[in-house]
Amino acid sequence: MTTVDVIRCCLDSIRQISENIKDAIVYLDAGSSESFQFIGAFPLFLELGARGVCSLEDVSAVDEVVDWNTNADPARKVVVITSRLLSDAHRYILRCLSTLHSVRHCFIYTSISEVAHSAYPDSPLGPDAYHEYESLLNQDYEELVKKRETAHVPGNSGLKENTASEDEGWSELTSIEDDISRFDGISSAKPSQEDYFSGYSEDIGLHLAVSVHHFPLILCPFSPRVFVLPSEGCVAEASLSAEHENSISCGLPPLSTGKLADAEDASPGASLTAQFLYHLALKMDLKLEIFSLGDLSKNVGKLLTDMSSLYDVGRRKRPAGLLLIDRTLDLLTPCCHGDSLVDRIFSSLPRRQPIISSSQMKGSQNELKTGPVKLDRAPLALQIPLEKLIIEEDSKNNFQLLDSIEAFLDGWDSFNSDASSVELMKYSKKRNDESFFQSSDGKRLQGSFVSTDNFRGAPYLEAILERRTKDGAVLIKKWLLESLRRENITSNLKIRPGLASKLELQSLVRALAKKQPCLVKNKGIIQIAAATLHALDELHSASWDAFNSAEKILHVNAADTSQSLAAQISDLINKTVLLKHNTAAKTRGIFTFEDALLLTVIGYILAGENFPTSGSGGPFSWQEEHFMKEAIVDAILENPTVSKLKFLQGLSEDIEAKLKTTKSDEKKEDPSDDFEDDQWDSWGEEDADKDMSKEEVYGDMQLKLELRDRVDNLFKFLHKLSSMKRNTVLRGGMFALEGRRTDDPSLSKGLIYKLLTNILNNHDIPGLEYHSSTVGRLFKSGFGRFGLGQAKPSLSEQNVILIFVIGGINGLEVREVQEAITGSSRPDVEVILGGTTFLSPENMRELLLGDYSHI
Repeated sequence: MTTVDVIRCCLDSIRQISENIKDAIVYLDAGSSESFQFIGAFPLFLELGARGVCSLEDVSAVDEVVDWNTNADPARKVVVITSRLLSDAHRYILRCLSTLHSVRHCFIYTSISEVAHSAYPDSPLGPDAYHEYESLLNQDYEELVKKRETAHVPGNSGLKENTASEDEGWSELTSIEDDISRFDGISSAKPSQEDYFSGYSEDIGLHLAVSVHHFPLILCPFSPRVFVLPSEGCVAEASLSAEHENSISCGLPPLSTGKLADAEDASPGASLTAQFLYHLALKMDLKLEIFSLGDLSKNVGKLLTDMSSLYDVGRRKRPAGLLLIDRTLDLLTPCCHGDSLVDRIFSSLPRRQPIISSSQMKGSQNELKTGPVKLDRAPLALQIPLEKLIIEEDSKNNFQLLDSIEAFLDGWDSFNSDASSVELMKYSKKRNDESFFQSSDGKRLQGSFVSTDNFRGAPYLEAILERRTKDGAVLIKKWLLESLRRENITSNLKIRPGLASKLELQSLVRALAKKQPCLVKNKGIIQIAAATLHALDELHSASWDAFNSAEKILHVNAADTSQSLAAQISDLINKTVLLKHNTAAKTRGIFTFEDALLLTVIGYILAGENFPTSGSGGPFSWQEEHFMKEAIVDAILENPTVSKLKFLQGLSEDIEAKLKTTKSDEKKEDPSDDFEDDQWDSWGEEDADKDMSKEEVYGDMQLKLELRDRVDNLFKFLHKLSSMKRNTVLRGGMFALEGRRTDDPSLSKGLIYKLLTNILNNHDIPGLEYHSSTVGRLFKSGFGRFGLGQAKPSLSEQNVILIFVIGGINGLEVREVQEAITGSSRPDVEVILGGTTFLSPENMRELLLGDYSHI
């Protein structure tokens, strides 16, 4: 039987629509672009006959002349693949069709099913969403064509008026005339604008054929068995919990209480997640036995069970177990800085900026008031700096490759060839000045991860996912040496066996990237090595190691007394004031106030697990919390920039004004004790100064009182985090998982490791709920009375286990899953790990304390 491979399933899904892709221009939105980048699907599109692959949000008339297959005929087909709701993608699809005048067939593939479209709050589409949208798009397109026909009649003065009316309805997107003017400046061999529109007017009467289809497999696989959802896709952006007593953030499930909410009241994120998992199982031919742990997971499991049918169960499918887990059952693991090379890379490297226009920003603000909240997840596309690694130190031909790339990129942005030549000459002079690279930010040449890049069949990204930091660096060093040996390239640096140093990796990468053909051929390992070098840089590694040391100290103090843990947290907060006087402190591992708040969250979660709650509702005494509160108040007054945190919203101007007043008072202080004669002149103004001083003292007192109220709200939120395991059954299950392992290493393991270890060892997990399938309910209700009842299945019996964490996963959990499988008696079991998004400690801090927090 074939193994389960998420990447292969995604690529097969693209091949299944090859008939429509052939001779078509393929447009991908931000979410699908992110997904297909990870699976390396862009060459596949061209292999299947696509004219080109373009961005849906960046449609241009240039797209019409870019043809990979050099077909002289104009493009008649367009394929649009989107990870958003059709209503959200509509403005871009309409703009695409209005820009490419020769298109007669439009195939739209969306990852959101018809049922999900109709169930989404405030959705304009009903149960027959796809057919409804086909007619609506045709209607809007025909109306737009009529306006364009009127606008381009010779002598018509209503061009601007018509354009304005069209743009008003579609969020002021760039008009078609702007795109055409840019198109006109590309080449002198193109037809004139009059000829262009004459061809357009000939096609006006032709009908546009639109067809909408479901394409569920838009996801970001890090390996054949690890995946997350695209950051700018509808499912990842959907809110997981509304603001109520047990919720902590829009991007995380609510705290589990053991009370199952009505499925009709499920959050948009829960219903979209259920739809995604249902269709994922269908595409992978898996018959799921559904288990859940956590309140939101139970809702998703119930929705999945309701979607099942006798037809689905009766088909020949491979049995598999689905384990749904709420992220809030283990907030500690994604908040901590564990020993994972991939986590270090994702925390240190810059991300691609989200593709959001100003019109989208306006729309999102309106939605926050009237509709469901949409989250801005951190993009998964990393920007790996490559420019500095491919520069040769002692050669005048250093910049040949960079010049070629620059010429290609600048060529598409130029309005005429003369201007392009001038700019390229200026750029060439800059390139030959070595000081240019010292100031360059390297934005022109950046790499990204592709999960299908491999070394002799072993995918690079999958291999380092399962490695610790040092082991991963050693493995990358081995790959570089093997690649150099295969290319017959010698390195002057003496390589020592064992640990990989930064200097060794840098020397090996430079040697491998010296020649352009070798650089292109070995781009996968070069990009992985460049990302590792960036993560191991002193600026990033010092911060990560300092966090790791502080978290270990908090773990030790949590095993001691609440007094020692509270004192350690207060000390960490007080040290953040040092940053005010030392801008280079961050490089030496001293934390900012935001860092200290994240460590405070970690400390409270540890306190909730180790200490019983006091009468005040928190794990610390009133006096211990008082010292922590005062430390936070003082730190905020010393660092006004932190007022951007959500629990301080509205106080930023007052805090900054207070700090400026304090600084000005310090400057005015005169150290001299001499009594000058001119002070007699102001002797009578003492009363006025006293009145002003009283007003300032009163204002400072009011500010501190307001600030203390905000800090009190913060600590109420921390109390909520420390009491996450309120459900007695669930709390008993967590304690049972801890009690079965007595060796020290497992004490620092995450929840997924503990669950999987107990599942593979065939141990019961208290609080784990099983959702009966349709046939199971039939046996239970009907045939059970005849003694033909169906026994409850167990996760440990499954050969394929799909674990999906609602809220997200991190790299450490991927490694721990592999460790749990290796250490079990069932190393042949296939475990697939998925999550809503890929989390870093910075992402968790934003979710818990940022704009989407429910403080």
